[in-house]
Amino acid sequence: MNATSPLTTTVAVIGAGPAGLMAAEQLAQSGYQVTVYDQMPSVARKFLMAGRGGLNLTHSEPRPRFDGRYGALESRVATWLDRFDAEALRQWADSLGAEIFVGSSGRVFPKAMKASPLLRAWLGRLDQLGVAVRTRSRWTGWDGDSLTIETPDGAEQITADAVVLAMGGASWARLGSDAAWVPWLKAKGVEVETFRPSNVGFEAKWSPVLAEKYAGQPLKNIAVSHKESHARGEAMVAQYGLEGGAVYALSSAIREDIAANGAATIHIDLRPDLDHQTLVTRLSKPQGKNSLSNHLRKALKLDGVAVALMREGGPLPHDIDELARLIKAVPVTLNAPRGLDRAISSAGGISASQYGPDMMLTALPGVFVCGEMLDWEAPTGGYLLQACFASAVVAADGVAAYLEGRAGQ
Repeated sequence: MNATSPLTTTVAVIGAGPAGLMAAEQLAQSGYQVTVYDQMPSVARKFLMAGRGGLNLTHSEPRPRFDGRYGALESRVATWLDRFDAEALRQWADSLGAEIFVGSSGRVFPKAMKASPLLRAWLGRLDQLGVAVRTRSRWTGWDGDSLTIETPDGAEQITADAVVLAMGGASWARLGSDAAWVPWLKAKGVEVETFRPSNVGFEAKWSPVLAEKYAGQPLKNIAVSHKESHARGEAMVAQYGLEGGAVYALSSAIREDIAANGAATIHIDLRPDLDHQTLVTRLSKPQGKNSLSNHLRKALKLDGVAVALMREGGPLPHDIDELARLIKAVPVTLNAPRGLDRAISSAGGISASQYGPDMMLTALPGVFVCGEMLDWEAPTGGYLLQACFASAVVAADGVAAYLEGRAGQ
Protein backbone atom coordinates (compact mmCIF):
# COMPACT_ATOMS: atom_id res chain seq x y z
CA MET A 1 0.00 0.00 0.00
CA ASN A 2 1.48 3.30 -1.07
CA ALA A 3 0.59 6.51 0.76
CA THR A 4 -0.88 9.06 -1.65
CA SER A 5 -2.90 12.27 -1.52
CA PRO A 6 -6.61 12.10 -0.52
CA LEU A 7 -7.71 12.64 -4.11
CA THR A 8 -6.09 9.40 -5.26
CA THR A 9 -6.12 7.35 -2.06
CA THR A 10 -8.56 4.43 -2.28
CA VAL A 11 -10.64 2.99 0.53
CA ALA A 12 -12.59 -0.27 0.28
CA VAL A 13 -15.75 -0.52 2.37
CA ILE A 14 -17.08 -4.05 2.83
CA GLY A 15 -20.80 -4.02 3.53
CA ALA A 16 -23.48 -1.69 2.17
CA GLY A 17 -25.68 -1.40 5.23
CA PRO A 18 -26.16 1.86 7.13
CA ALA A 19 -22.72 1.68 8.80
CA GLY A 20 -20.86 0.97 5.55
CA LEU A 21 -22.70 3.62 3.57
CA MET A 22 -22.17 6.22 6.30
CA ALA A 23 -18.44 5.48 6.44
CA ALA A 24 -18.31 5.75 2.65
CA GLU A 25 -20.10 9.11 2.68
CA GLN A 26 -17.80 10.57 5.32
CA LEU A 27 -14.67 9.42 3.50
CA ALA A 28 -15.85 10.59 0.09
CA GLN A 29 -16.64 14.01 1.51
CA SER A 30 -13.03 14.14 2.69
CA GLY A 31 -11.83 13.52 -0.85
CA TYR A 32 -10.99 9.82 -0.76
CA GLN A 33 -11.89 7.44 -3.57
CA VAL A 34 -14.31 4.93 -2.07
CA THR A 35 -15.68 1.65 -3.38
CA VAL A 36 -18.36 -0.21 -1.41
CA TYR A 37 -18.69 -3.97 -1.89
CA ASP A 38 -21.76 -5.97 -0.86
CA GLN A 39 -22.63 -9.60 -1.45
CA MET A 40 -26.36 -8.99 -1.95
CA PRO A 41 -28.02 -7.99 -5.24
CA SER A 42 -29.04 -4.63 -3.73
CA VAL A 43 -27.85 -2.50 -0.83
CA ALA A 44 -29.13 -1.94 2.71
CA ARG A 45 -31.64 -4.78 2.73
CA LYS A 46 -31.88 -5.03 6.51
CA PHE A 47 -32.19 -1.24 6.71
CA LEU A 48 -35.14 -1.40 4.31
CA MET A 49 -36.73 -4.26 6.23
CA ALA A 50 -36.39 -2.34 9.51
CA GLY A 51 -38.16 0.60 7.89
CA ARG A 52 -41.27 -1.29 6.85
CA GLY A 53 -43.00 -0.60 10.14
CA GLY A 54 -41.62 2.93 10.46
CA LEU A 55 -37.93 3.75 10.27
CA ASN A 56 -36.89 4.44 13.87
CA LEU A 57 -33.60 6.26 13.29
CA THR A 58 -32.74 7.34 16.82
CA HIS A 59 -34.27 8.50 20.11
CA SER A 60 -34.75 11.88 21.72
CA GLU A 61 -33.77 10.59 25.16
CA PRO A 62 -31.12 12.87 26.72
CA ARG A 63 -27.62 11.78 27.51
CA PRO A 64 -26.18 10.25 29.63
CA ARG A 65 -29.36 8.16 30.00
CA PHE A 66 -29.12 7.47 26.27
CA ASP A 67 -25.60 6.07 26.78
CA GLY A 68 -26.87 3.69 29.45
CA ARG A 69 -28.90 1.80 26.86
CA TYR A 70 -25.68 0.14 25.67
CA GLY A 71 -25.06 -1.81 28.88
CA ALA A 72 -21.56 -3.15 29.36
CA LEU A 73 -20.22 -1.14 26.43
CA GLU A 74 -21.74 2.15 27.59
CA SER A 75 -18.45 4.01 27.98
CA ARG A 76 -17.16 2.89 24.56
CA VAL A 77 -20.35 3.76 22.70
CA ALA A 78 -20.49 7.11 24.53
CA THR A 79 -17.28 8.11 22.73
CA TRP A 80 -18.98 7.34 19.41
CA LEU A 81 -21.96 9.46 20.42
CA ASP A 82 -19.64 12.29 21.42
CA ARG A 83 -18.66 12.40 17.75
CA PHE A 84 -22.07 11.76 16.17
CA ASP A 85 -25.06 11.97 18.49
CA ALA A 86 -28.83 11.83 17.97
CA GLU A 87 -29.02 15.51 16.99
CA ALA A 88 -26.28 15.02 14.39
CA LEU A 89 -28.17 12.05 12.95
CA ARG A 90 -31.39 14.05 12.80
CA GLN A 91 -29.62 16.87 10.96
CA TRP A 92 -28.08 14.38 8.54
CA ALA A 93 -31.48 12.82 7.77
CA ASP A 94 -33.04 16.26 7.36
CA SER A 95 -30.30 17.15 4.87
CA LEU A 96 -31.55 14.26 2.73
CA GLY A 97 -35.10 15.62 2.83
CA ALA A 98 -36.39 13.10 5.36
CA GLU A 99 -38.31 15.67 7.47
CA ILE A 100 -37.64 14.17 10.86
CA PHE A 101 -40.18 14.19 13.69
CA VAL A 102 -40.24 12.94 17.28
CA GLY A 103 -43.05 10.55 18.18
CA SER A 104 -44.96 10.49 21.45
CA SER A 105 -42.64 7.75 22.76
CA GLY A 106 -39.56 9.90 22.11
CA ARG A 107 -38.55 7.81 19.11
CA VAL A 108 -37.35 9.69 16.04
CA PHE A 109 -38.73 8.90 12.56
CA PRO A 110 -38.67 10.35 9.06
CA LYS A 111 -42.04 11.84 8.15
CA ALA A 112 -42.46 9.29 5.36
CA MET A 113 -42.15 6.50 7.98
CA LYS A 114 -40.20 4.43 5.44
CA ALA A 115 -36.55 3.73 4.71
CA SER A 116 -36.82 3.69 0.92
CA PRO A 117 -37.17 7.47 0.24
CA LEU A 118 -34.24 8.24 2.55
CA LEU A 119 -32.13 5.48 0.98
CA ARG A 120 -32.83 6.73 -2.55
CA ALA A 121 -31.74 10.23 -1.61
CA TRP A 122 -28.69 8.85 0.19
CA LEU A 123 -27.58 6.75 -2.76
CA GLY A 124 -28.00 9.79 -4.97
CA ARG A 125 -25.68 11.77 -2.72
CA LEU A 126 -23.11 8.97 -2.70
CA ASP A 127 -23.21 8.83 -6.49
CA GLN A 128 -22.60 12.59 -6.67
CA LEU A 129 -19.63 12.15 -4.33
CA GLY A 130 -18.17 9.55 -6.66
CA VAL A 131 -18.69 6.54 -4.40
CA ALA A 132 -18.76 3.30 -6.40
CA VAL A 133 -21.16 0.65 -5.11
CA ARG A 134 -20.60 -2.90 -6.31
CA THR A 135 -23.29 -5.42 -5.44
CA ARG A 136 -23.05 -9.21 -5.89
CA SER A 137 -19.46 -8.81 -4.71
CA ARG A 138 -18.69 -11.00 -1.73
CA TRP A 139 -15.56 -10.50 0.32
CA THR A 140 -13.93 -13.87 1.05
CA GLY A 141 -10.84 -12.87 3.02
CA TRP A 142 -7.30 -11.98 2.07
CA ASP A 143 -4.66 -13.17 -0.35
CA GLY A 144 -1.52 -11.62 1.06
CA ASP A 145 -2.25 -7.90 1.41
CA SER A 146 -5.06 -8.00 -1.14
CA LEU A 147 -8.77 -8.46 -0.50
CA THR A 148 -10.38 -11.32 -2.40
CA ILE A 149 -13.78 -10.51 -3.85
CA GLU A 150 -16.05 -13.12 -5.45
CA THR A 151 -18.14 -11.64 -8.27
CA PRO A 152 -20.45 -13.14 -10.91
CA ASP A 153 -17.50 -12.86 -13.31
CA GLY A 154 -15.09 -14.67 -11.00
CA ALA A 155 -12.65 -13.83 -8.22
CA GLU A 156 -10.88 -10.48 -8.03
CA GLN A 157 -8.03 -9.24 -5.91
CA ILE A 158 -8.40 -5.70 -4.61
CA THR A 159 -5.64 -3.56 -3.12
CA ALA A 160 -6.71 -0.52 -1.10
CA ASP A 161 -4.92 1.98 1.09
CA ALA A 162 -7.39 1.29 3.90
CA VAL A 163 -10.35 -1.01 4.51
CA VAL A 164 -13.56 -0.49 6.48
CA LEU A 165 -15.40 -3.67 7.49
CA ALA A 166 -19.12 -3.07 8.10
CA MET A 167 -20.71 -6.45 7.51
CA GLY A 168 -23.29 -6.56 10.25
CA GLY A 169 -23.90 -9.14 12.93
CA ALA A 170 -25.64 -12.50 12.67
CA SER A 171 -29.37 -11.76 12.70
CA TRP A 172 -31.56 -11.93 9.58
CA ALA A 173 -28.90 -13.81 7.65
CA ARG A 174 -31.11 -13.93 4.56
CA LEU A 175 -30.66 -10.16 4.28
CA GLY A 176 -26.88 -10.42 4.23
CA SER A 177 -25.72 -10.44 7.86
CA ASP A 178 -24.54 -14.04 7.89
CA ALA A 179 -21.30 -13.66 9.93
CA ALA A 180 -19.37 -15.63 7.31
CA TRP A 181 -16.45 -13.30 7.99
CA VAL A 182 -15.78 -14.66 11.49
CA PRO A 183 -13.22 -17.38 10.53
CA TRP A 184 -11.30 -14.99 8.27
CA LEU A 185 -10.76 -12.51 11.10
CA LYS A 186 -10.03 -15.23 13.64
CA ALA A 187 -7.34 -16.56 11.32
CA LYS A 188 -5.73 -13.11 11.52
CA GLY A 189 -5.71 -13.20 15.31
CA VAL A 190 -8.84 -11.11 15.91
CA GLU A 191 -10.96 -12.26 18.88
CA VAL A 192 -14.64 -12.64 18.04
CA GLU A 193 -17.28 -13.37 20.67
CA THR A 194 -19.95 -15.94 19.83
CA PHE A 195 -23.06 -14.35 18.39
CA ARG A 196 -26.24 -14.51 20.48
CA PRO A 197 -29.80 -13.33 19.74
CA SER A 198 -30.78 -9.89 21.02
CA ASN A 199 -34.08 -8.03 20.82
CA VAL A 200 -35.78 -11.34 20.45
CA GLY A 201 -38.85 -13.17 21.69
CA PHE A 202 -38.70 -15.90 24.32
CA GLU A 203 -40.38 -19.28 24.51
CA ALA A 204 -42.88 -20.04 27.26
CA LYS A 205 -44.99 -23.11 27.96
CA TRP A 206 -48.46 -21.64 27.54
CA SER A 207 -51.66 -23.49 28.25
CA PRO A 208 -53.58 -24.47 25.10
CA VAL A 209 -56.20 -21.80 25.85
CA LEU A 210 -53.68 -18.95 25.90
CA ALA A 211 -51.64 -20.25 22.95
CA GLU A 212 -54.60 -20.94 20.67
CA LYS A 213 -57.12 -18.27 21.65
CA TYR A 214 -54.92 -15.30 22.39
CA ALA A 215 -51.82 -15.70 20.21
CA GLY A 216 -51.20 -12.49 18.31
CA GLN A 217 -52.95 -10.26 20.85
CA PRO A 218 -51.05 -7.39 22.50
CA LEU A 219 -50.55 -6.57 26.14
CA LYS A 220 -50.66 -2.78 26.00
CA ASN A 221 -49.21 -0.25 28.42
CA ILE A 222 -47.52 -2.75 30.70
CA ALA A 223 -44.33 -2.82 32.73
CA VAL A 224 -42.01 -5.83 32.66
CA SER A 225 -39.55 -6.57 35.44
CA HIS A 226 -36.65 -8.99 35.57
CA LYS A 227 -34.80 -8.90 38.87
CA GLU A 228 -33.69 -5.27 39.22
CA SER A 229 -34.41 -4.27 35.60
CA HIS A 230 -37.66 -2.73 34.40
CA ALA A 231 -39.16 -1.68 31.07
CA ARG A 232 -42.41 -0.01 30.02
CA GLY A 233 -44.16 -0.58 26.73
CA GLU A 234 -46.04 -3.37 25.01
CA ALA A 235 -45.65 -7.08 24.54
CA MET A 236 -47.32 -9.62 22.31
CA VAL A 237 -48.49 -13.10 23.21
CA ALA A 238 -47.28 -15.53 20.53
CA GLN A 239 -48.00 -19.22 20.27
CA TYR A 240 -44.40 -19.94 21.21
CA GLY A 241 -44.18 -17.41 24.05
CA LEU A 242 -43.74 -13.67 24.43
CA GLU A 243 -42.27 -10.91 22.25
CA GLY A 244 -42.42 -7.14 21.86
CA GLY A 245 -40.60 -3.99 22.89
CA ALA A 246 -40.99 -4.30 26.64
CA VAL A 247 -39.47 -7.79 26.47
CA TYR A 248 -36.75 -6.82 24.00
CA ALA A 249 -35.56 -4.07 26.33
CA LEU A 250 -34.64 -6.74 28.89
CA SER A 251 -33.58 -9.44 26.45
CA SER A 252 -29.89 -9.33 27.33
CA ALA A 253 -30.43 -9.97 31.04
CA ILE A 254 -33.16 -12.55 30.40
CA ARG A 255 -30.97 -14.39 27.88
CA GLU A 256 -28.04 -14.57 30.30
CA ASP A 257 -30.30 -15.71 33.16
CA ILE A 258 -31.63 -18.55 31.00
CA ALA A 259 -28.10 -19.51 29.97
CA ALA A 260 -27.02 -19.70 33.61
CA ASN A 261 -30.13 -21.24 35.17
CA GLY A 262 -32.14 -22.92 32.41
CA ALA A 263 -35.09 -20.53 32.73
CA ALA A 264 -35.88 -16.98 33.77
CA THR A 265 -38.90 -15.50 35.50
CA ILE A 266 -40.22 -12.08 34.60
CA HIS A 267 -43.11 -10.22 36.23
CA ILE A 268 -45.65 -8.22 34.26
CA ASP A 269 -47.45 -5.27 35.79
CA LEU A 270 -50.71 -5.07 33.84
CA ARG A 271 -51.63 -1.68 35.30
CA PRO A 272 -48.36 0.17 36.00
CA ASP A 273 -50.09 3.56 36.33
CA LEU A 274 -52.23 2.38 39.25
CA ASP A 275 -50.79 1.58 42.67
CA HIS A 276 -51.83 -1.40 44.78
CA GLN A 277 -54.32 0.52 46.92
CA THR A 278 -56.07 2.03 43.91
CA LEU A 279 -56.50 -1.44 42.47
CA VAL A 280 -57.95 -2.70 45.75
CA THR A 281 -60.38 0.22 45.86
CA ARG A 282 -61.64 -0.40 42.34
CA LEU A 283 -61.85 -4.15 42.82
CA SER A 284 -63.85 -3.64 46.02
CA LYS A 285 -66.80 -2.22 44.08
CA PRO A 286 -69.77 -4.61 44.03
CA GLN A 287 -69.30 -7.36 41.50
CA GLY A 288 -73.00 -8.10 41.22
CA LYS A 289 -73.81 -10.87 38.76
CA ASN A 290 -70.66 -10.26 36.74
CA SER A 291 -68.13 -13.03 36.45
CA LEU A 292 -64.71 -12.23 37.87
CA SER A 293 -63.39 -11.77 34.33
CA ASN A 294 -66.11 -9.24 33.54
CA HIS A 295 -65.53 -7.52 36.85
CA LEU A 296 -61.83 -7.13 35.99
CA ARG A 297 -62.76 -5.79 32.56
CA LYS A 298 -65.23 -3.23 33.93
CA ALA A 299 -63.26 -2.17 36.99
CA LEU A 300 -59.77 -2.07 35.44
CA LYS A 301 -60.27 -2.46 31.69
CA LEU A 302 -58.32 -5.71 31.68
CA ASP A 303 -59.09 -7.50 28.43
CA GLY A 304 -59.29 -11.22 27.73
CA VAL A 305 -55.60 -11.78 27.01
CA ALA A 306 -54.58 -10.04 30.25
CA VAL A 307 -56.97 -12.12 32.32
CA ALA A 308 -55.89 -15.30 30.54
CA LEU A 309 -52.28 -14.49 31.37
CA MET A 310 -53.24 -14.08 35.02
CA ARG A 311 -54.90 -17.51 34.95
CA GLU A 312 -51.74 -19.25 33.68
CA GLY A 313 -50.53 -19.73 37.23
CA GLY A 314 -53.80 -21.25 38.40
CA PRO A 315 -57.30 -20.05 39.38
CA LEU A 316 -57.65 -16.35 40.06
CA PRO A 317 -57.59 -15.52 43.77
CA HIS A 318 -60.88 -14.27 45.24
CA ASP A 319 -59.11 -12.31 47.94
CA ILE A 320 -59.01 -8.72 46.62
CA ASP A 321 -55.61 -7.95 48.07
CA GLU A 322 -54.07 -11.05 46.50
CA LEU A 323 -55.78 -10.30 43.20
CA ALA A 324 -54.35 -6.78 43.18
CA ARG A 325 -50.88 -8.15 43.88
CA LEU A 326 -51.20 -10.56 40.99
CA ILE A 327 -52.23 -7.75 38.62
CA LYS A 328 -49.12 -5.81 39.62
CA ALA A 329 -46.78 -8.78 39.16
CA VAL A 330 -47.97 -11.62 36.93
CA PRO A 331 -45.14 -14.19 36.88
CA VAL A 332 -44.11 -15.62 33.52
CA THR A 333 -41.41 -18.27 33.12
CA LEU A 334 -39.35 -17.98 29.94
CA ASN A 335 -37.43 -21.05 28.82
CA ALA A 336 -35.33 -20.07 25.80
CA PRO A 337 -34.70 -17.18 23.44
CA ARG A 338 -35.70 -17.57 19.82
CA GLY A 339 -32.81 -18.16 17.42
CA LEU A 340 -30.64 -15.63 15.61
CA ASP A 341 -32.79 -15.79 12.48
CA ARG A 342 -35.73 -14.61 14.59
CA ALA A 343 -33.79 -11.85 16.35
CA ILE A 344 -33.92 -8.19 15.42
CA SER A 345 -30.23 -7.82 16.31
CA SER A 346 -27.39 -9.81 17.81
CA ALA A 347 -24.94 -9.65 20.68
CA GLY A 348 -21.41 -10.88 20.18
CA GLY A 349 -18.93 -10.06 17.44
CA ILE A 350 -15.51 -8.42 17.48
CA SER A 351 -14.40 -7.89 21.07
CA ALA A 352 -13.95 -4.32 22.23
CA SER A 353 -10.34 -5.14 23.17
CA GLN A 354 -9.52 -5.82 19.51
CA TYR A 355 -9.83 -2.27 18.16
CA GLY A 356 -8.77 1.15 19.35
CA PRO A 357 -10.65 4.43 19.81
CA ASP A 358 -10.13 5.04 16.09
CA MET A 359 -11.88 1.70 15.29
CA MET A 360 -8.73 0.20 13.73
CA LEU A 361 -8.07 -3.47 14.46
CA THR A 362 -4.91 -3.85 16.51
CA ALA A 363 -3.98 -7.03 14.66
CA LEU A 364 -4.60 -5.52 11.21
CA PRO A 365 -3.24 -1.99 10.70
CA GLY A 366 -5.26 -0.16 8.08
CA VAL A 367 -8.38 -2.25 8.68
CA PHE A 368 -11.23 -0.49 10.52
CA VAL A 369 -14.50 -1.90 11.85
CA CYS A 370 -17.93 -0.50 12.68
CA GLY A 371 -21.60 -1.37 13.10
CA GLU A 372 -23.22 -4.56 14.32
CA MET A 373 -20.20 -6.77 13.67
CA LEU A 374 -18.81 -5.34 16.93
CA ASP A 375 -19.69 -6.85 20.30
CA TRP A 376 -22.33 -4.45 21.64
CA GLU A 377 -26.07 -4.53 21.94
CA ALA A 378 -28.93 -2.17 22.68
CA PRO A 379 -32.73 -2.28 22.82
CA THR A 380 -34.96 -1.23 19.96
CA GLY A 381 -36.10 2.36 19.94
CA GLY A 382 -33.51 3.91 17.67
CA TYR A 383 -30.47 2.97 19.74
CA LEU A 384 -29.31 0.28 17.30
CA LEU A 385 -29.17 2.46 14.21
CA GLN A 386 -27.72 5.38 16.16
CA ALA A 387 -24.70 3.34 17.27
CA CYS A 388 -24.22 1.89 13.78
CA PHE A 389 -24.11 5.37 12.26
CA ALA A 390 -21.95 6.82 15.02
CA SER A 391 -19.39 4.01 14.95
CA ALA A 392 -19.11 4.45 11.17
CA VAL A 393 -18.38 8.16 11.51
CA VAL A 394 -15.67 7.40 14.07
CA ALA A 395 -14.22 4.70 11.79
CA ALA A 396 -14.13 7.16 8.87
CA ASP A 397 -12.30 9.65 11.10
CA GLY A 398 -9.88 6.88 11.99
CA VAL A 399 -9.23 6.03 8.35
CA ALA A 400 -8.53 9.68 7.53
CA ALA A 401 -6.13 10.07 10.45
CA TYR A 402 -4.35 6.84 9.52
CA LEU A 403 -3.93 7.82 5.88
CA GLU A 404 -2.83 11.34 6.72
CA GLY A 405 -0.26 9.88 9.09
CA ARG A 406 1.07 7.59 6.36
CA ALA A 407 1.22 10.45 3.88
CA GLY A 408 3.35 12.43 6.31
CA GLN A 409 5.91 9.66 6.74
